[in-house]
Amino acid sequence: MVQGTSSNAGKSVVVTALCRTYAKRGYKVAPFKSQNMSLNSYTTNENAEIAMAQVIQAEAAGVEPSYNMNPILLKPKEDFISQVIVHGKPAGDMNFYHYQNNFRKEALEAIESSLEALKKDYDIIVIEGAGSPAEINMLDKDLANMQIARMADADVILVADIDRGGVFASIAGTFSLLPEEDRERIKGIIINKFRGNLDILMPGIRQIEDIVGVPVLGVLPYDDSLKLPEEDSASLSEHKYSSDGRIKIGVMRLPRISNFTDIDPLEYEPDVSIKLIEMCDEIGDVDALIIPGTRNSVSDLVALKESGLADEIKSLSSKIPIFGICGGYQILGNDIIDDNFKESKYGSVKGLALLDVQTRFGEVEKIVTQSQGKVLDEGMFECVNGNIIKGYELHEGLSYLRNSKPLLEVAEGCGNNSESGFDGAVNGLTAGTYFHGIFHNFHFRRFFTDYLRISKGYEKLGFDRDDFVEMKNFSIERLAEIFGENIDMEIFDKKIR
Repeated sequence: MVQGTSSNAGKSVVVTALCRTYAKRGYKVAPFKSQNMSLNSYTTNENAEIAMAQVIQAEAAGVEPSYNMNPILLKPKEDFISQVIVHGKPAGDMNFYHYQNNFRKEALEAIESSLEALKKDYDIIVIEGAGSPAEINMLDKDLANMQIARMADADVILVADIDRGGVFASIAGTFSLLPEEDRERIKGIIINKFRGNLDILMPGIRQIEDIVGVPVLGVLPYDDSLKLPEEDSASLSEHKYSSDGRIKIGVMRLPRISNFTDIDPLEYEPDVSIKLIEMCDEIGDVDALIIPGTRNSVSDLVALKESGLADEIKSLSSKIPIFGICGGYQILGNDIIDDNFKESKYGSVKGLALLDVQTRFGEVEKIVTQSQGKVLDEGMFECVNGNIIKGYELHEGLSYLRNSKPLLEVAEGCGNNSESGFDGAVNGLTAGTYFHGIFHNFHFRRFFTDYLRISKGYEKLGFDRDDFVEMKNFSIERLAEIFGENIDMEIFDKKIR
C-alpha cells in the first residue's frame, strides 16, 4: 500500500509506476483505492463510475478498469454535501456526518467485497491511500488509509513531497501521530518531486532514517516531461499550461469543475495554448471557449452570472466557437428545470440561451454509460459529418431540443434523453454534448483545431499523428523507468516472491 504525508504528495504516480513495472514483468496487476474524493471520473465498460486516477493506473497495468478498483467515490456537490458512488452507482447525496456515522458499515462492506474480488483475479494489488494517514481527528473513521492496510494486511510505503517544503517534518510528524501498530506497517519512505543536488539532501535522509527507524528507498526527481491527468481540481492551480501557441483556447474553471481531463488532448495539439479562466478573470482574447463539466450545473450557472462572465460569453458567441460538455452543455441552453431542488438550492433557472435546449432534473437518478455516436451534417462540424465518436456519459439531467439541431446521432448510450436518439446541440458557432472524452477522438479534435487555424489564416495540420496518445504512453513508460532508476526495488520484490 502507498500512503502519503499529504494530499498531492505523489501516491497516484507511485502506484502508476508500480503497476507498469510489475505488469512488464509478467504479473497481472490491479490498482485499488478504497475511497476516492474526486470530480474527475470515468465510466467503465461495466457502465460503472470510478475515479480517473484508477483508470490511468489500470491502463499502466494493461488491464480493464473496474468498479472494484475504486469501490467508493465521493463527488462533492455543494458545501459539505457529496454524492456517494458505491460500486459505480449512486447511493445518494450525503453530508459528512451522515456518511461517516451512518453509512460507514455499508462502505466498509463494499470496500472489502471489492478487495476480495480483486484478490481472486490478480497476482498483485497495489493499494493507494488518500490524503494523510495521520489525521488524528478522524483515525476512528478511516476508510482509506491504515484501516485498509489492516484489512488487506498490507505493508505500507510512505510518500513525501519535498517540493512544497518541510519534507522531513512531514515524515517525522506522520510517524509520531500514528499508533504503534500502524507505524510498524511502514516499511519504506519515498521522497518525491526533488529538484536539487542529492548530495546536499543525503545528511537529512540519514537523520530521518535514524529518527523514524525506516529506510528511505529513494528520491524521485521532479520531471516536467511527464504529462499525466490531474486527479482533482486543486491540482489545476499548480498545472502550467503553455501560453505561446498561435491558437488560444479558453477553458472556464467553474467553481465545481469536473471531468476536466476532457480538455487534456487539446493541450498537446501543436501550436495550441490553453487559458484557464477563473471566475474573477476576464475571458479576454481567445479563439474558442470551452465550458467543461460541473458537478452542479445550476450553482455554477449562477456563479457565471454573478461574475459577469455570462454576459461576456454571450457577446463572444457570434465571434468564436463556444463548446459545452455535459454540465457546460446544460448551461448553454435556455432553461434548467429543477423544481424539486435536486441539483441545488436555486431550483429552476434561465440558462445562457445560446442553444435552444431545455434541461430537466429529477426524471432519472443518473446516466452512467459508455457511448458512441455519429457526427451529423450541421453547423461548424459539417466537415466531420459521419465521423464515429466514442465517449462516456455521467449526467443526471435530461435535455430536450427545440430549434437547435443535434450534434450526434447516438448508436450507444443515452445522449440528450433515451427517446430522442440524438446527443448535444449545434447553433451557429455554439455547440454542446453529453459525451465526455469527445476531444479524445483524434479526428474530431483535429478538425476543431484546424477550424481555428483556418479562421486565423493558418494552414490546417491534417491527421498525421495523435500527439496526445503518444505523450500519454510515453509518460507512463518513462515514469516506470524513472522509478526503477531511483528507487530500491528490493522491498517490493521481496513482497511478491
